[in-house]
Amino acid sequence: MLLLALLMAVSGAWATLALAIAGPHVAWMRIGPAVLAGLATVAFLAALMIPRWRWKAVAAWLLMMGGVLVWWNSLIPSNDRDWLPNVARTPWATVSGDTVTVHNIRNFTYRTETDFTPAWYDKTYDLRKLEGIDIVTSYWMGPDIAHVFVSFAFAGGEHLAMSIETRTEKGEGYSAIKGFFRQYELYYVVADERDVIGLRTNYRRDPPEDVYVYRIKSNPEGRRAFFLEYVRQINALKDHPEFYNSLTTNCTTNIWTNSHVNPGHLPLSWKILASGHVPEYLFENGRLEDPGLTFADIQRRAHINARAKVAGIVPDFSQRIRKPE
Repeated sequence: MLLLALLMAVSGAWATLALAIAGPHVAWMRIGPAVLAGLATVAFLAALMIPRWRWKAVAAWLLMMGGVLVWWNSLIPSNDRDWLPNVARTPWATVSGDTVTVHNIRNFTYRTETDFTPAWYDKTYDLRKLEGIDIVTSYWMGPDIAHVFVSFAFAGGEHLAMSIETRTEKGEGYSAIKGFFRQYELYYVVADERDVIGLRTNYRRDPPEDVYVYRIKSNPEGRRAFFLEYVRQINALKDHPEFYNSLTTNCTTNIWTNSHVNPGHLPLSWKILASGHVPEYLFENGRLEDPGLTFADIQRRAHINARAKVAGIVPDFSQRIRKPE
């Protein structure tokens, strides 16, 4: 009975929050059902303590949860909404042997974080020239949480960054709580580093972000497989959009999932969920370059904010932020 009561309480709390957050845009149509679900859950729990009402309460709870789940499953992700300009275009790619043509690469020109000139381009990459993978971490709320994304390095100083984020609509802000309740679509930002890194180092002020770039140990076959898995994901999202989830389908867990294409991928760890510790986790498992250095030394060398601000957003931005001080 205690387990049943706990199940009722947890599911009722989830239903209340889901209705309050993901319900219709009209406030009373959202809050009204949420309040009713909350009150009903309290009533079901009280009735559970009375033997002659117990199974009627269970039946009523199952009926309520069934109705909520039917509504929940009616929420469908889409690529066709009134998106913010920075996520307005859906990236995709075509693969032909060793060449991959990536479409809708973002390369905005920023004057401030919110004042920019949109720009997008297409580019063809030669997989035989893929020579490295970097993990980029951006911190803005302490050492435990970071936004983590990857950047693929090609011969000749070319870099292509892919950042897994929420796709937000106009008038919509980001909330980690809303991210649990099908409020955002999953989006792969495919971008020039001058955009996706330069935005964070040179233009974000409220709050400012500290950005680190770490080179990952890799081999040609592993790099190719990892890059093509990202390509597969962006193409899949173009045809079949998905919802973002703050815990299960976010920037870091999706990187970890994509790494499964290679043997020897790291097991899931709390340091992946506490995303700020991802570089430390990679170091502990021998996955970062710069052997022989302590993690503190690698971290100091990886911090690029000062170099990015000195360089400015210039054509050789990627090379300048990687030059040791």
